[in-house]
Amino acid sequence: MDFGPDRWRLYRLSLREAGRAMRESLVWSLSRLSSAPVPTRLLFAPQDLRTADPTIATDIYSGFFAFSGRAITTGGRSPFAFVPPSRAWGEALYGFGWLRHLRAAGTALAQANARSLVDEFVTSKLGDRRLACSPEVTARRLMSFISQSPLILEGADHAFYQRFLKLIGQHVRNLERQVRAGALPYQQLMAAIALCYAGLCCEGLDRNLRRASRLLARELDRQILADGGHVSRNPRIVVELLFDLLPLRQMFASREIDTPDALLRSIDRMLPMVRLFRHGDGTLSHFNGMGVTAPDHLATLLTYDDMRSQPIHHAPHSGYERLEAGRTLVVADVGAPPPRPLSQEATAGCLSFEFSSAAQRIVVNCGMPQIAGSTIIQASRSTVAHSTASINDVSSCQIVDKKGGWLQRRVSAWLLRRVGPVILSGPERVTAERSEREHAQSLTASHDGYKARFGITHERRWQLAPKGNVLEGEDNFWSEGGYPGTAQATIRFHLAPGIKASRAQGGRVVMLVLPNREAWQFSAIPVEAEIEDSVFLATADGLRRTEQIVLTVRPSETPTVRWRFERLARTFDPSQPQEQAELI
Repeated sequence: MDFGPDRWRLYRLSLREAGRAMRESLVWSLSRLSSAPVPTRLLFAPQDLRTADPTIATDIYSGFFAFSGRAITTGGRSPFAFVPPSRAWGEALYGFGWLRHLRAAGTALAQANARSLVDEFVTSKLGDRRLACSPEVTARRLMSFISQSPLILEGADHAFYQRFLKLIGQHVRNLERQVRAGALPYQQLMAAIALCYAGLCCEGLDRNLRRASRLLARELDRQILADGGHVSRNPRIVVELLFDLLPLRQMFASREIDTPDALLRSIDRMLPMVRLFRHGDGTLSHFNGMGVTAPDHLATLLTYDDMRSQPIHHAPHSGYERLEAGRTLVVADVGAPPPRPLSQEATAGCLSFEFSSAAQRIVVNCGMPQIAGSTIIQASRSTVAHSTASINDVSSCQIVDKKGGWLQRRVSAWLLRRVGPVILSGPERVTAERSEREHAQSLTASHDGYKARFGITHERRWQLAPKGNVLEGEDNFWSEGGYPGTAQATIRFHLAPGIKASRAQGGRVVMLVLPNREAWQFSAIPVEAEIEDSVFLATADGLRRTEQIVLTVRPSETPTVRWRFERLARTFDPSQPQEQAELI
């Protein structure tokens, strides 16, 4: 963020956030004058669609809490007495989604353990209360308490039951306060969903339900785009929202209360959108914050698609395109960055793509890591972590960080605490056009993310053959005012784990052997291809080393690069690269 315009964007963002902080403080002060609503009784518990593992209940009972790739052993102490090893771990602990594993165990011991942990969290005041009381975590905890209330309340005495109802009321009041204080957009949506859960499942919260239903309809209309994507452009958020919205739709029906039209529309749009991102192996494409796919969760989710909808191929509002022929699939990111308040996980991957053959990925993006520090997470959001082109290895988006002068570092640090690492600037004009000629699908897209700094616009074209056996591409770097002599374009194709790559014909060809022994050939004109180390970050166990194909040119000398992936007729023996090259 060393560029003047980004610095002033940072300062304007900080002023707006300061105003929100003042409003939050005022609303908090006024809310102390009102008491929390107390529901009179619980009517029913909604179904939790997320899969549960009863073996995790044994771990929790023994004091082993493993979330988001991090774990602690309590040694008899309260888990809330520990400093969370990561923010994601803390959000998982304080969100209480893990109660479903205790419920799946179905034992009296698990019930007693669940009730003890809930009571301990409420009465002990231990833990990182700033994180635990954030709107999205509070909303998740309220939904978890209501969904798992049969587990928590079975066998409980009347005094605990009343404390639990009071706890529900306190969560409702806190969420309504945070909404009035101007919580961030996604926090508003999560609060609306949780408040609807409480209003529908509890007796005595009718007024709260009416307010929550209006808030839900407003935020769904604002955040769920016409093609079913979320305005953050993050595939993971679409999946997570569906896990919460599908039970909510059923709750409205069970209470015989008119379901908001916005809720019905959103679900109908989002399910086909999930399928757009889905590859043949059942996992989702790694764009804008998407990390590990839980295949069992996704399979469960798609069983609730009553229409068994087909994936959409054209999502212009979300900025994604899908090309499909034979058993070959291409998913491309052809969208601009999301709005700043929703860009905490967005990446600088414009014009990146993922490419697969049947159940085998070939070209991927590095993905969002599940187990990583802030430095690796920041790297995963950079352009070089995506299968696209970068100029001088600079990202096409600028993200809030702690670089710059003294004032800039202080403002950035404060913003990171308040809103997270949002995108300050990036491509402003992104175009995309798809066509079909003689059954070959073509997609052409461009972005101006490098125009302000280098005067260069990046344009990329994909063409997928009718049988899916050939994917051709072309990268163009054009400038209206002349190319800067020092500008260097690097085109990367990150290969999926398990793919063996070897150069042939002096670098004019790269042979690719997939784990299933299927073979592909990559070639490029007029440059030679290099094979370099890469890393795939979207794994449950940290990371996996892999490789990438790299093409390097100077746009002033070579403004156009053409490349091609072609499936070979028979498998390839990597120990005989030259012999195979001669057969092609």
